[in-house]
Amino acid sequence: QHRKLASIGMRAIVLSGPGSADVLELKDVPKPDVQPHQVLVHVRAAGVNRPDISIRSGKYPGVNTSAGMILGLEIAGDIEVVGDKVKRWKVGDKICALIKEGGYAEYALVDERHCISIPEGWDYVEAASLPETVFTVWHNVFQKARLQKGETFLVHGGSSGIGVTAIQLARAIGAKPYATAGSDDKCRACEKLGAERCINYKTQDFEKELKDEGVDVILDMVGGDYIAKNIRILRPDGRLQFINAMAGSKAEFDVKDVMVRRLTISGSTLRARPDEFKAELAADVEKHVWPLIAQGLFKPVIFRTLTLEEAAQAHKLMEESGHIGKIMLRL
Repeated sequence: QHRKLASIGMRAIVLSGPGSADVLELKDVPKPDVQPHQVLVHVRAAGVNRPDISIRSGKYPGVNTSAGMILGLEIAGDIEVVGDKVKRWKVGDKICALIKEGGYAEYALVDERHCISIPEGWDYVEAASLPETVFTVWHNVFQKARLQKGETFLVHGGSSGIGVTAIQLARAIGAKPYATAGSDDKCRACEKLGAERCINYKTQDFEKELKDEGVDVILDMVGGDYIAKNIRILRPDGRLQFINAMAGSKAEFDVKDVMVRRLTISGSTLRARPDEFKAELAADVEKHVWPLIAQGLFKPVIFRTLTLEEAAQAHKLMEESGHIGKIMLRL
């Protein structure tokens, strides 16, 4: 009685090939087959994320973008089918999950270890806004860069999904978060979420503004001329984490300076990591972040919710970079 057979087809947003948002097409495709350790989720909401744009454009590291791909890295919904060896979940459970691809569809396959129960009181859209950004921030800022209570933290792109997540989590653990953003409205939104101060990079130079105080940990998705600036404002034993390089991936800096101040420079992408790693990360997020959500220390920031049919519009909205928080699809 814990198994349910699914019907054959589903609607999905499918790539016709690499390109602009116009390559996103709504099609009827077969439902995926469930493997023993997987669950089939009836998707109720999916997040739109910057890596989706990079993959669609053919610019994501290590991904060969091709016709037939279904984008989407995070979902929330109801489990409809459970594989023969699934232990934790049953049909009808409400979960959110990080997935490698396939979120822009009515149904998606998930490794059972990558699922987390939807937080109490959260709806599907709010829950689907969590996995990609929370997993990315937790891994880079807290596991790799080891941000501690009392330390100073800077996130670039403070009004992005990653930014609003990083600000709230840093504040929740007792760190002192700063941010950069591209308008006064975005900066006020970041400060309302808990940033000590948000610097409008169009009118101010974050290096000049923060060089006297210095920063312990920086999360950067910009790259370009930010790279050398980031390094110069790091305190001794500071840590710099890259998760993107939208303004360029090459820079010149003094290695001797890195040595003298004992700096750590690192980076990561999440999509290509092995399932075992993502399972361990999901367990760590559930252990450390879900209690913060339960305490009300982390709240969803949803900019706009569109339908599955409006996926191309959602991509264009993200590329315009006017959003504060997450852009979501509701199914």
